[in-house]
Parts: sequence; structure tokens; C-alpha cells
Amino acid sequence: MATTLVDANVLIDVMNDDEEWTDWSAAMLAHCADQGALVINPIIYAEVSYRFETREALDDVLSPAFVTREDLPWASAFLAARVYQQYRATGGARQTPLPDFFIGAHAAVRGYQLLTRDARRYRTYFPTVRVIAP
Repeated sequence: MATTLVDANVLIDVMNDDEEWTDWSAAMLAHCADQGALVINPIIYAEVSYRFETREALDDVLSPAFVTREDLPWASAFLAARVYQQYRATGGARQTPLPDFFIGAHAAVRGYQLLTRDARRYRTYFPTVRVIAP
């Protein structure tokens, strides 16, 4: 059984019925759900939440029957900061949000695979994480 941390971009594809990505994202969500638990953290929840008028509406979509909500481990906060520091030191742009590093660190610390469409940064800075991406 594999646990999969689901990046917000995959959830947003399905919620918005994105013309280019819905089919892939929906298929990968189903595939990963067949393998084990789907997990989100507060950062992913926040990235998805701006599309909803109320928290209750969002909670209906991100129900416990669909995804498990998990807090960020303290170790992932430390790892995210170190990796972000490395990214900036090698010329990484400030436009890249720190939340992506929290997501990658969460997957790394917990040993989860990561379902995302933004694979390059995760593969570069979190080489131990199995990344599922197009």
C-alpha cells in the first residue's frame, strides 16, 4: 500500500474540469487511491480553498472519504527551509513559493509518493520522493 500526497494542481484540474489536464489528473487520482491513501496537508488545503465560497463547501469536496488530512511534521518544516535556502543560493527565483518546498518535504519526511504536475522542482530538491507526474 502506497500513501500519496496530492498536490493542489491535480485537485484543481479536476475541480475546474481543466480541458488539458482533467483526464490525466482524474485517472492518476483514481490509480493512486487504488494503491492506498490520498493525503493532503494544510498548505494544499489552502491552495485549493480560494475557489470556494465557504469552508463547508470545500470540506464537502475534500471529504475524509476522499482524502486524509494530515498536519505537517515538524521535521518537514526544517527540511523545507533548508532546501529552499539551497534553491535560493543556487539562483532560484523568489517567485517560487515556499509552500512547494513544504509539500515536497512532507512527502520526503513521511516517505509518501507525490502526485503533481510540477515534477521538476520536486525531483531536483527531493530526490528520495517518488514523483508521479506527466
